[in-house]
Amino acid sequence: MPIYEYRCESCGHQLEVMQKMSDPLLKDCPQCHEQKLTKLMSAGSFQVKSKSAAPVCPSTGAAAMPSCGGCPALE
Repeated sequence: MPIYEYRCESCGHQLEVMQKMSDPLLKDCPQCHEQKLTKLMSAGSFQVKSKSAAPVCPSTGAAAMPSCGGCPALE
């Protein structure tokens, strides 16, 4: 199940909620009880791994290069 982030436009409270994609969007803020929650956009938190994919440097996120020396992505 995906985790969605919401922020209240009234009081600024932020929360994360595990919901099904088919669940309705939340509206009521659990802190101030106003109907001002909006769903936030956030980056995905999964990676697709493949044996044919180039290794990625964990510190820069760029393709790992043999010249990095000691890079754990190349081990």
